[in-house]
Amino acid sequence: MKKLGLLLSLLLLTGCNIAVLEPKSETASDQAFLIVFSFWLMMIVVLTVFVLFVRFVYKYRYTDNKKDFMPKDVKGNKKLEATWIILPILLLAVLAVPTIAITYEQSPVAGDQSDHEGTHIYVTAQQFSWTFEHETGKEVQNDLVIPEGESIILHLNSKDVIHSFWVPHLGGKVDVLPGEELVYVIENPEIGTYQGKCAEYCGIQHAKMTFEANVVSIEDYERYVNED
Repeated sequence: MKKLGLLLSLLLLTGCNIAVLEPKSETASDQAFLIVFSFWLMMIVVLTVFVLFVRFVYKYRYTDNKKDFMPKDVKGNKKLEATWIILPILLLAVLAVPTIAITYEQSPVAGDQSDHEGTHIYVTAQQFSWTFEHETGKEVQNDLVIPEGESIILHLNSKDVIHSFWVPHLGGKVDVLPGEELVYVIENPEIGTYQGKCAEYCGIQHAKMTFEANVVSIEDYERYVNED
């Protein structure tokens, strides 16, 4: 039964579409880099521990020749102690540098602290839909249209409860708070249609709170926002 369960789990995983690892914007690419970088860094740790584990199990296994062997008493090893203190610090430092840099650059800011230049879109979340208002005054529901290759400045607000704005291909999750505007920037999106959703449980119809993010050419975007 255990083997069957494992096989079924693997089959389910092969059908997963991990959108965050298929970035379609500069913002999402930086975030995907952090995921992949941290994964392989941790794989180095896992591999090292596994190799040492196998080596020690084999070296110190019980045999007839060792049944009367008494190892000498060892009180400490300064070299080994320094190694397992210094190496984790170095690994954390290597991981921390790009993590802090990218997180600091991409974190949403309060509306009055934003000075970004680009295409501004005002996003309002409410149970259970999204409203997108463009700079021309055009307002639509559940259909986000943005131009390719631009800085997209999203002004996020909520009318009721806490929601979470998320288009996995374009960027990470951002909380949308009632009574507070947060500004989130998506850099250089690629042309395509991507699924967006609310990633914070917000009520009984939370699963229906989805939208499409359509990245189009600059010319098509200009026509779109200026048409009736």
